Amino acid sequence: MSRRVVAVGAVIVDDAGRILLVLRKNEPQAGYWSLPGGKVEPGETAVDAVVREVAEETGLQIDVLERAWVVEIPYRGGTGTDDIVFEVHDFRAGVRSGTLRAGDDAADAAWFAPAELTSIPVTARLLDFLTAAGVLDRRPPPD
Repeated sequence: MSRRVVAVGAVIVDDAGRILLVLRKNEPQAGYWSLPGGKVEPGETAVDAVVREVAEETGLQIDVLERAWVVEIPYRGGTGTDDIVFEVHDFRAGVRSGTLRAGDDAADAAWFAPAELTSIPVTARLLDFLTAAGVLDRRPPPD
């Protein structure tokens, strides 16, 4: 039986159209770029959690604008006994203040132009989610 973990993430796009990503230091999907975020702590709202997680992982203070999407992501652990279903609530947010730096469980934090996202390792389905939310346009370039 799978256990359920409620998590959050932030879709942050700067004035130049770049997307903020963090390089995951820990499993699941260590070594892949993803939206900053993490688990919701007991007694914490999803909005409070995303503000805290972004500050911990990037050093940035954010303003949460709106919920972007909610998705369930199954994760099968190595033993088969630690299966998890992540219920991820992602929010659109803007940077209020701070200096970008990697922290907590982020090995790195950086801004990426949308065209760069296809040339770096990103977490499963991230590009699909960003496209569905209108953050990315994955149509082929014109001839």
